[in-house]
Amino acid sequence: MDTADVVQKADDAGLRFVRFLWCGNDGTVRAKSSSRHGLEGRLRAGIGLTVAMQAMNSLDQLQPVEGLGPVGEVRLVPDLETFRVLPYAPATGAVLVDHVALDGEPAAVCQRSFLKRQAARLAERGMVLEAAFENEFTLAVPADGDYRPVDESLCFSTIGMAASQDYVEGLADALERQEIVLEQYYAELGHGQQEISTGHAPALRAADEQILVRETIRGVAAQLGYVASLAPKPWPEAAGNGGHIHFSLWSEDGSRNLFHDPSRPDRLSDSARQFIAGVLAHLSGLCGLTAPSFNSYHRIVPQYWAGAFTVWGHDNREAPVRVPSVFAGMEEASTNAELKSADATCNPYLALGGLIAAGLDGLERGLEPPEPVEVDPVTIPGSEREARGIHRLPQTQEEALAALESDDVLTTALGPVLAESCLAVRRSEWEAYSARDAEFERRGHFLKY
Repeated sequence: MDTADVVQKADDAGLRFVRFLWCGNDGTVRAKSSSRHGLEGRLRAGIGLTVAMQAMNSLDQLQPVEGLGPVGEVRLVPDLETFRVLPYAPATGAVLVDHVALDGEPAAVCQRSFLKRQAARLAERGMVLEAAFENEFTLAVPADGDYRPVDESLCFSTIGMAASQDYVEGLADALERQEIVLEQYYAELGHGQQEISTGHAPALRAADEQILVRETIRGVAAQLGYVASLAPKPWPEAAGNGGHIHFSLWSEDGSRNLFHDPSRPDRLSDSARQFIAGVLAHLSGLCGLTAPSFNSYHRIVPQYWAGAFTVWGHDNREAPVRVPSVFAGMEEASTNAELKSADATCNPYLALGGLIAAGLDGLERGLEPPEPVEVDPVTIPGSEREARGIHRLPQTQEEALAALESDDVLTTALGPVLAESCLAVRRSEWEAYSARDAEFERRGHFLKY
């Protein structure tokens, strides 16, 4: 698709605005919009943005990061293939963007370019990471100056489905009109909690679509008078919202699932085992990218099916890395692994780029994963867990960021500018939320994710 194609599509749809969307180090989705006037030029050259935005946290507090202050600009340059007409926003379209320096090179702080670099490293081995996000979220209605869940139904309850059916129909229609594949939907465990899963795609497209899915979940809700929150813990007593990542490696032409080996009892190839081993080896630091918010660590606790220990297992929903059983007649297509220690407060480009960097380390070093854990790991005596090298994942945002900072594989992959800015932004959130009460934390996450 070229500029003329996008302009024609915009005119055919009667658009007045096109949003140039990006996701910051704070995991929030932001945008600047071009009106139809001058759209052609902005699609080619981008829209100017202060470099300071990548040092802004989710409280809109600018952090003192060298080179990311009041002086300097980048360009928000769109990937024209990502253009969509937004069904929930009148006369509005959207594109996903790269942050490009004034010399035309990718800005060092551009998360989307980071994911491109990691995907290119995989491509050197003839591999493509296919990924899909499972988003859990809470659907609520305004009530007495606050919000309450749209229902109080049970897990997978058809009563819950009925309570939200107008919203879910609108959501399904909006995703279909954006050519985003909706695989499954159901009412989940928490009151008002919904879950959708979307189709697998190569890493960059999967991250782009995760931004669009998050926007669509919230946009359709607003259109119908609801509020949708993807916050990991929308209420202290509620079930947590995960943003699980399913992943597998495929040949560059998409003809072979490189995770699949039909001769193995669990059908996991050597490449799959090495990649999983790399993810496990870096999982604590990876949490700083996949579950990076203050609110994330009210969800990642034992016996809440979020995965709180450094283990993997087959169909073990208490393992942060789960290998699902395959489907009969679709064995190769359905061979994959799931990262459960992830949520929608992450920047999906950072999350998938970090996942690739960790898995590549496993491939490059030929790592072998430890024995799978096929029980709830909290039931294993502490001394046995210690002997088997099973440890708790970070229990706070602060611990996760410290683990990320000390992980040379992940910080080297990020590069010094992106690593420093990411850590500075998230650490400032830790300091802000640690100093205030639980209600400040809840309100600070509920409407932003």
